[in-house]
Amino acid sequence: MRMKGKSVINYNVYAPTNVICMLRPRRQDGQSIIQEGFKVNPSVEFSEYTDIYGNPCQRLVMPVGQVTITTEVEAQVNVTKPIPTPVPAYVMVGDLPDDVMHYILPSRYCQSDLPEINALAMQIAGNFKPGYDQVEEIRKWIHNNVTYQYGTSNANTTALDTARNRIGVCRDFTHLAIALCRNLSIPTRMTVGYLDKLQEMDLHAWFEVYIGDGWYAFDAVQEQTEGYRIEIAHGRDAADVAMITQFGNATLQSLHVEVELLDPDPASLPGQNAH
Repeated sequence: MRMKGKSVINYNVYAPTNVICMLRPRRQDGQSIIQEGFKVNPSVEFSEYTDIYGNPCQRLVMPVGQVTITTEVEAQVNVTKPIPTPVPAYVMVGDLPDDVMHYILPSRYCQSDLPEINALAMQIAGNFKPGYDQVEEIRKWIHNNVTYQYGTSNANTTALDTARNRIGVCRDFTHLAIALCRNLSIPTRMTVGYLDKLQEMDLHAWFEVYIGDGWYAFDAVQEQTEGYRIEIAHGRDAADVAMITQFGNATLQSLHVEVELLDPDPASLPGQNAH
């Protein structure tokens, strides 16, 4: 499926402000980038580097005044990878690959080592088979017990806050899921990007867990994990995947996001049946 994503971000800048942007898509298995664009108005020079998680990052200095950053991507993507049958087996900590070990550790927004998080993880999933069954129970519990509502959390809200308040947005749903899964020694990371199935279009966050021999996506905002996605970045939590990190005096004024599927889904065409 060909899919397009576009983000338009407007800032008021009061003093020259250094920023790190994480807005260009990853190049990886499951998504092939057909074309993309990154534009800053007024035009400024920028440089690029790849962070420790393989995410493409852009560095620039926003000048004083109104600054607009526009990014566009068109990619060939697969539908969200389904969980195979039989489900992948839980991987014991001693058998995990070295490069996923940091995803079972607590992080800034995901305090997986706290007793309160442990109590909630055991309440939700303690009686289920380790691995996929536990992750899916956690995902469903968050979807059913945490209210999705804008303006109820901020950049300082943690998984523990969401466990207590049970309200937030996709970032908060994801942080709580990560903390609960890591508490059960399941490697879990935060992923951000575009999703076609959102009631209110925005850049989206979901979580991925390492089970069997690979990573699988889970989305606590959705009734069930589905849809087409373009991944921009992944990391331990929001501190690693912020769309813009600023070092100076600037205020975000607006964020406009568009997502479009360019090819019809055969299952949705007249006379077609999904198999």
